[in-house]
Amino acid sequence: MPLTLTDRAFTTSPIPLVTAVEARMLGIPVRTQRYIRIRRGIYAERAAYSTLTPWDRYAARVHAFARTHPDAVLCLESAAVVHGLPRFRQTRWIHVLNSARQASGRYGDVAVHASVDARDTELIGGIAVTSLVDTVVDLVRVLPPAQALAVADAAISQTQGGEACLADLRDRGERQSSSRGRARMRLVWGLADGRAESPGESVSRAVILWSGFEQPDLQRQFHYENATDRVDFFFASIGGIGESDGWQKYALGSPEAAAVKLADEKRREDRLRRHGHPFARWDLTDAWHVKPVVQALDAIHVPRVRPPSPALLATVSDRSRQVPPLPAAAPLTPTLPRVDRGSIRTTRTRTNHLRAARGSRCTGWLADAPDASHCD
Repeated sequence: MPLTLTDRAFTTSPIPLVTAVEARMLGIPVRTQRYIRIRRGIYAERAAYSTLTPWDRYAARVHAFARTHPDAVLCLESAAVVHGLPRFRQTRWIHVLNSARQASGRYGDVAVHASVDARDTELIGGIAVTSLVDTVVDLVRVLPPAQALAVADAAISQTQGGEACLADLRDRGERQSSSRGRARMRLVWGLADGRAESPGESVSRAVILWSGFEQPDLQRQFHYENATDRVDFFFASIGGIGESDGWQKYALGSPEAAAVKLADEKRREDRLRRHGHPFARWDLTDAWHVKPVVQALDAIHVPRVRPPSPALLATVSDRSRQVPPLPAAAPLTPTLPRVDRGSIRTTRTRTNHLRAARGSRCTGWLADAPDASHCD
């Protein structure tokens, strides 16, 4: 079954967090190697943290921030954590909305956003976040287009548990005064499709269309040999089928269940091939690299109906809003920024992505720090 927004949402931290006050009160030895500091005054067990995926580490950072700043309103990727919208790897910044400010700024790993356009907010699990509609619109304006499409599809897909309406998203975006990302937003609204059942399908569809292939039909059903089979992509001109594999559907954590799922999938594919359908497969990693998807579709002779869009395809691998992968030899605990006499001075003994992965020691993230850079 496809993952829903509820499945992806973290209304609490993915791992238990403990504050410094709680640690002193309960005698928890947070200053030993058993624990890792997520941000100033918030700790987690190192073993538990090390098992998290990059996107779940970001969720832990978001919840650590919410523990220390309970009045903050989360927005963008930070609000997406709570709403369960698709996220990719680990976002660099904790994003906070403060409409009372005159300008946006960054303090440590916190990006504070000012805006003249009002946002609806709601309280989920005790955390204030921008509404689902506002969060989607804000993300679509700033994310690389393929990722933005995955967010929009999820928000309007009933299969993924989305409750938004495309018309409402479009209307909210058009009524905002900001022109930032407006062209990108309109591109995404034109491509968004509530039939998409996973972020992998959405990113794959972007690659398919921007590579010049014909428009596929989504979730087409076939009835052969007393079975009903639904496919991700159907290319009508050749009767071809494309499948974007999400490996969680194979229950790989259970060898017995995985064997059954893989056997069922093999029988399904053989059944469709017997009835004359060329078959192509890839996964999300292939879609990020573009070329494997193109090669798979070329192999079954899906026609090109328009020239490719190299500029759009180049954005598929854009990771500018994410923490770069850690070098193999890098330690788990990054060097923290240092605060001295009210100013923020970042130590340079580690790379920027190590600092962003851990969090800021800045206690005055809403203060008018003179060296804070404006948000992009």
